[in-house]
Amino acid sequence: MDPVLIPILVAVIVVVFLAAATVRIVPQARRYNIERFGRYRRTLQPGLNFVVPVADRVNTKLDVREQVYSSAPKPVITEDNLVVNIDTVLYYQITDPRAAAYEVADYLQAIDQLTVTTLRNVIGSMDLEQTLTSREEINARLRAVLDDATGKWGIRVNRVEIKAIDPPHSIQEAMEKQMRAERDKRAAVLHAEGERQAKILTAEGTKQKDILEAQGAQQAMILRADGEAKAVELVFQAVHRNNADPKILAYKYLETLPHLAKSDNNTFWVIPGELTEAVRAVTHAFGDQSTTGLPASAQPEEATTTDADGAPDEGGAPEIEAGSPLSLDAAAAADEVAKRADAVASDAKAEAARTAQVPGRGQTSGG
Repeated sequence: MDPVLIPILVAVIVVVFLAAATVRIVPQARRYNIERFGRYRRTLQPGLNFVVPVADRVNTKLDVREQVYSSAPKPVITEDNLVVNIDTVLYYQITDPRAAAYEVADYLQAIDQLTVTTLRNVIGSMDLEQTLTSREEINARLRAVLDDATGKWGIRVNRVEIKAIDPPHSIQEAMEKQMRAERDKRAAVLHAEGERQAKILTAEGTKQKDILEAQGAQQAMILRADGEAKAVELVFQAVHRNNADPKILAYKYLETLPHLAKSDNNTFWVIPGELTEAVRAVTHAFGDQSTTGLPASAQPEEATTTDADGAPDEGGAPEIEAGSPLSLDAAAAADEVAKRADAVASDAKAEAARTAQVPGRGQTSGG
């Protein structure tokens, strides 16, 4: 090889090396801290950058995107002297690469230790129940303390979340029993409330049913009474329109007697004291019909009598001699009526006797 070419090649290699050392390409969301002779010079932004070869060098490469840091569970003592393990999740972002690189040696370890001490201060003023139910308050207080402390480190804490709170095993068992008892209590209360509502609805339904049945029975009784009243009124009008005399009514009265003992609801029956009056009325009725039914030739002539002054006595009742046809017809009619009355009474007594044979029913007869 030509000795002249060797220095030229060395020079070219040195130039290429220096050119390569001069150019720095920074990816997006990255920041490079440049030091010149060991002193911070500047921070390279994303894109193409030029530095002084040999004099400038990249000290730290930082990611300025929001990052997540999950810490290991840390034991914390509550106000009621219970040890709980709490692990947190931290969302942070580097806002000043120079401060993050030169203000703190290890910002992640510093944030972790600051989180632990802040948690112990916050949880130490709360009991276990408040600790379990006050996560939002704990998160807010943690974020406020970390934001204030990490601001000078060039880091912004966007969010702090408590990932888990693990009480002791014995406390977990007691809490499970308490929650089970609370659920059983709510179930019993709901069941009792359901039964109460069901009973109320059933009572209201029964009440409405009884009211409707009573109203229906009332309407039926009113309609039945109206019907009976109209029937009685029609019978009364018919009787008065046809001018029925007491003789017919007395006969109908005798015809009704056999029906007194036929009803299943009667436990006793009574023969009214007016029976003899009814028999006498019917007897007179038959006697009058036998008298009026005689032919004109058989009717006796009116006897003309004179009083003490010799004047004739007209309009007097004719005397019926013994053995005359008129007296025989009246006697026969009376016997017939008496037989019918005896038969009616016998039928009523027989019906009452049959009713008395049924268990639980009594018999009372009166004259």
